[in-house]
Amino acid sequence: MAVILLDARGLKCPQPTIQMTIKALKMKKGDILEVIADCPTFENDVKNWCRRNNKTLLWIKDEGNGVKRCQVQF
Repeated sequence: MAVILLDARGLKCPQPTIQMTIKALKMKKGDILEVIADCPTFENDVKNWCRRNNKTLLWIKDEGNGVKRCQVQF
């Protein structure tokens, strides 16, 4: 199991989830993708992305200054 970090700060919707999709192509079952983003719609976007892609959103938290961090398990 690997933890892969994706720093999507500075990217606006839909770019953070597009970058997640690109990373997902190389991930294996059990791997975790940790994403940091400052897009205002990121929290809803990542929830919808997980639902569409049948992935588990482990947690999402607000780090302040509009930055959110989450972990998605594959």
